[in-house]
Amino acid sequence: MFSIGKVRVGEGQLFFIAGPCVIESEAHTLKMAKAIAAVARDKRLPYIFKASYDKANRTSIRSFRGPGLEVGLQILSKVRNEFGVPVLTDVHEIGDVSRVAEAVDVLQIPAFLCRQTDLLVAAAKTGRAVNIKKGQFVSPWDMRHAVEKVREAGGERVFVTERGVSFGYNNLVVDMRSLAIMRQFAPVVFDATHSVQLPSAGATNGKDGGQQSGGQPEFIPLLARAAVAAGVDGIFMEVHDNPAQAKSDGANALDLKMLPNVLDQLIAVHAALN
Repeated sequence: MFSIGKVRVGEGQLFFIAGPCVIESEAHTLKMAKAIAAVARDKRLPYIFKASYDKANRTSIRSFRGPGLEVGLQILSKVRNEFGVPVLTDVHEIGDVSRVAEAVDVLQIPAFLCRQTDLLVAAAKTGRAVNIKKGQFVSPWDMRHAVEKVREAGGERVFVTERGVSFGYNNLVVDMRSLAIMRQFAPVVFDATHSVQLPSAGATNGKDGGQQSGGQPEFIPLLARAAVAAGVDGIFMEVHDNPAQAKSDGANALDLKMLPNVLDQLIAVHAALN
């Protein structure tokens, strides 16, 4: 159990992480942070804002990656200061870690990098909370090793996020048992939007390898409800005010208009569980 600002992790109170996949502009990021924070206050749910300054693992080299480190951290700092919410962002490079830690509250290790020891250790040594996204290729019990790397380096505030496991080509599935398995050694968050992603299957239906990922966002509420019923500590959702025009992961983002209703469902399930 630990705190990230006013968010208590692992104490039985549901929290959520939400925001656009990538920083598209300062104006859009601030607009989204303001809107989601308002919903969180209305629902009385602890909230952490999420957006990436650089999406280094896009499918195509032509895909939008974000504004980069300098501009991105300036924008994330504004979110943190103007709306008083903790902020989470990805780190891909060891050399960026200390700079990023000055601007945000949670360093997120991307799924494809969850076994990168030096990156995990560098994140832990900043003293910031660390969220490790579970790789699509990693078993839930093997995530214990990633958590231990962070803790051995002095990072006590660490949690893991489930985002689906590869099931053949261009498809992900969620094994709800993984949530209970990982909660034996760390708080667990469920990523309801990346779990409905169809990796690299967007542009050509997967027939010869798309240049962007597709998705099935209609299943976001269903999987999120199931995860809350399974006892997760938090829910992660990428939220956008116009998913069709999003510059990254729009195919599996939750439309902002749906957020209040989805959170109502999750709150009801959590209350029934407890």
